[in-house]
Amino acid sequence: MSGFLTDYSAVVALVLLAVLFVAFVFERYPPEVTAVGFAGLFVLLGFVSTDQALQVFSNPAPITIGAMFVLSGALVRTGVLDALAESVIARATVSPILALVLFVAATVVASAFMNNTPVVLVLIPITIRFAAAMGIASTKLLIPLSYAAILGGTCTLIGTSTNLLVDGIATRAGMEPFSIFEITPVGVVATLTGVAVMTLLGWILLPDRGSENEGAPMLETEFLSEITIRSDGKYAGQKIGDIADFKRPGLRITGLRSGGKVIRTELAQRELKRGDSLIVVGTSSELLTLNKRSALRVGLRRGVTTDAEKVAVEAIVAPQKASAGHRIADLMLGRRYGVRVLGAHRHKHIPGPDLENVRLRPADKLLLEGSPEGFDALAEEADLVAVSRPSGRAFRRGRAPIAIAALAAVVTLAALGVMDIAALAMLAVAAILILRCIDGEEAWASIEGSILVLIFAMLVVGAGLQETGAIELIVSGLLPLLMEMPPLATLLVIFFITSFFTELVTNNAIAVIMTPIVIGLANQMGLDPRPFVIAVMIGASASFATPIGYQTNTLVYGAGNYRFSDFFKIGIPMNICVGLASTVTIWILFF
Repeated sequence: MSGFLTDYSAVVALVLLAVLFVAFVFERYPPEVTAVGFAGLFVLLGFVSTDQALQVFSNPAPITIGAMFVLSGALVRTGVLDALAESVIARATVSPILALVLFVAATVVASAFMNNTPVVLVLIPITIRFAAAMGIASTKLLIPLSYAAILGGTCTLIGTSTNLLVDGIATRAGMEPFSIFEITPVGVVATLTGVAVMTLLGWILLPDRGSENEGAPMLETEFLSEITIRSDGKYAGQKIGDIADFKRPGLRITGLRSGGKVIRTELAQRELKRGDSLIVVGTSSELLTLNKRSALRVGLRRGVTTDAEKVAVEAIVAPQKASAGHRIADLMLGRRYGVRVLGAHRHKHIPGPDLENVRLRPADKLLLEGSPEGFDALAEEADLVAVSRPSGRAFRRGRAPIAIAALAAVVTLAALGVMDIAALAMLAVAAILILRCIDGEEAWASIEGSILVLIFAMLVVGAGLQETGAIELIVSGLLPLLMEMPPLATLLVIFFITSFFTELVTNNAIAVIMTPIVIGLANQMGLDPRPFVIAVMIGASASFATPIGYQTNTLVYGAGNYRFSDFFKIGIPMNICVGLASTVTIWILFF
């Protein structure tokens, strides 16, 4: 048997590759699990030695990808992306067409310099609000949101993990590394073509039906709360409508308690005084952000009497507990446990006129702040069940310039060739962690571990295909067909093969397989492999026709009331038009 594997290792490796593709398509297991299984099989069969398998971890591309995930997480936590989207939404009612153009442009630009997955995650609820403001179904905008993020990722080397991965493989094969803006002309043409297709055909081919979340302002849980003005200064003496901190999209003011009276009308013109309390409905992120302000007190007045480290949790009222039916103020959580109630949530309802007078019902959720010891006592004795950390975290808007500067430094210094992009990205991560743009725990959570595992496993499979001669076998099979074609036709074939398989299999897996194949083909044909590698970069990202080929498509597929066929209708024209425009541009610029 070992002799058979030695003599026919290339054929066996190709058979395993075909089985791997089938396993990816049927999704019996998650893609990263499937890839790890086949990587292990390649090692067990001796196609890849242990040393060769370990060498894939020295590839700088996955390290760079992980670092870019952290930088993207810092931009989200410091509120940069939220502020960008907020400024666009503010223009929606004034000039809807201009707002739509700005929204698409902002998505493209953001995706060109940060990972597009968190971009889309943050923008999904904003897109739903944006569609409501324009009076159209969100299904008209959610697929274009994903497409704009995909297209933005093709505009720079760091725009998507696929570009970085292809660059890493090509560099290992002896090619000169790609500069950060080398593919930008091709990406810009692809983006303009894609936007034109969406503009001309989107209103016809995109479905006109409401999503399940239609009209929902945010996907994050909203809580009824109160914000008390504790001191003179930044807030006291100002009109409510003039205070930027109270005009965030995740915060609505419903009343003002002043001098023992609750006022519900003409709130924007009311001038705040020390001791006044705003009655608000807000997301946990916004409430926790305002809770950091020393001049404000979020939630009930009593609680958190200890100077120990304070944490925030969400707690739920259990059905069998005696607390149901009682007012929040009557629970005296502050006096008994040193815990302050920051907010109360009831599904699809505002739970009361104000926070103190909320009468708890089973399944109501409370946002609480206190010491770990206080929550331990609460869990043992009280009528609430602590469930988790809050769904949001406080924005660190004061550190937004640091996060922006870190990303700008990576882009600028990489473009000038001052240092390798992997080293720059790692230094930027160190800077934003030391300067507390993002906590270590959240930084590591922002890394898509499944993507990195998939990449490392596919690098092992790719090494096996190289070592067994499977790549050479594929090249020798395709070479007679492609030798008769002009370069433009060859580019088209490579692009659409890559794009087709990306629709069925994850894009990073296809990038690992296709990159060494096209390099080998170009070398055999006596052509520069660089344009063919760029075709793989763009083709592996140009996934528009299915919701499974690219992660952002999967995100909007779940968020909107889409059918699988909705992606076919608009995606196939997108694939064809973007593919033709991209390959022609590559041919013009690189041949």
